[in-house]
Amino acid sequence: MSVIKLEPKALKGNIEVPSSKSYGHRALICAALSNKPCSISNINFSEDIKATLSCLKALGYRFNVHTDSVESCGFKASSMDSMYCKESGSTLRFIIPIAALSEKPWSISGEPSLMSRPLQVYEEIFHKQGLEFSLNNIQSNLHIKGPIKADDFKVRGDISSQFISGLLFALPLLEGNSSIEAITPLESKKYIDITLDIIRKFGVNIEKERNKYIIRGNQSYNHYDYKVEGDYSQAAFWMVGAALSGEIVLNNLNIESLQPDKDIIKILTSMGVKIESMSHGVKVYKSDTVGIDIDASQIPDIVPIIAVLASLSKGTTNIYNAGRLRIKESDRLKSITEGLNRLGAKVREQGDSLIIEGVKELKGGCVKGYNDHRIVMSLAIASTVCKEGVYIEDAEAVNKSYPDFFKDFHRLSFR
Repeated sequence: MSVIKLEPKALKGNIEVPSSKSYGHRALICAALSNKPCSISNINFSEDIKATLSCLKALGYRFNVHTDSVESCGFKASSMDSMYCKESGSTLRFIIPIAALSEKPWSISGEPSLMSRPLQVYEEIFHKQGLEFSLNNIQSNLHIKGPIKADDFKVRGDISSQFISGLLFALPLLEGNSSIEAITPLESKKYIDITLDIIRKFGVNIEKERNKYIIRGNQSYNHYDYKVEGDYSQAAFWMVGAALSGEIVLNNLNIESLQPDKDIIKILTSMGVKIESMSHGVKVYKSDTVGIDIDASQIPDIVPIIAVLASLSKGTTNIYNAGRLRIKESDRLKSITEGLNRLGAKVREQGDSLIIEGVKELKGGCVKGYNDHRIVMSLAIASTVCKEGVYIEDAEAVNKSYPDFFKDFHRLSFR
């Protein structure tokens, strides 16, 4: 556990937003499944992306790795029978159906916090098809054995969209036709749209009919060279930092992006933040802000950093439909509430909502990072406007998604 001390400093300057983790995972998978030389450029080698790359290599997919790009080099049968997903939920839920394309048994492991997250959607599918799916929570280990078969799958959509995305990667490669129907409302639906966007770029056709996806079998992934766009969930930290204390130009953002976290622009604007659109990004200015009501069902990843801004906004902010934050790297509703309150905020949990009463200033102090990258980064941004310094535990957690976060933070810091 590492502890970092941050002094109150405004954030000013220009920043290149790191590439999207959501797009990076999906591009790597599609490149691998193509069995053809493909270049994936502008990729950010966070711990989560490294986990997906490692698991694909274990399956037999070959890559050449460069400083900020990867080239897929086809497939060679692997002697390995196990893979490690670290703490990446995307890696785990995407890789399970891909590993199940063959009848080879696999042992899939990860950090305890990851392996305790819900997997029952896949468990029900595997057991229905008579396949092995055995989870040992004590050893943080999952044993599976395919091959998965084409079918009409009915799955819950309110736990995680990652289950549907995982199936969408694998099912086009099966002999028969399949469909996936969400039998409960889809949360984080736009992440499925991102999956479909990338899959289609690699030449695979999937049709959508309301809550149903129609997948023709016997398809193949084609060659495609892909450049990963900037990540709005990471840009959100700097947008809030600018709104609180300074002025930041954020480059490498696709204004037409499908990323659900692009809604950070709409949310901040509604709270009173001045944001100016530019050709390759946005410019965000220090602003006086007010509390609003926010539906978090489609944007769970940016709730902690929105809570930081809400803590210093006039009036009350109600962030609702945020229940899925309880099954992330930490219980994020609890973590951000405890962290901000330790700094002098007025935040309370109410069921699956956060009720935040704005205060005039934060005082500083010692806070836990809960080994959660988004909590650590959110509290770091809060430190910029605290009266005194802030000590944050588990600072190394940022490596999961944004290894250069503190490097960029210190570069933008302006006393």
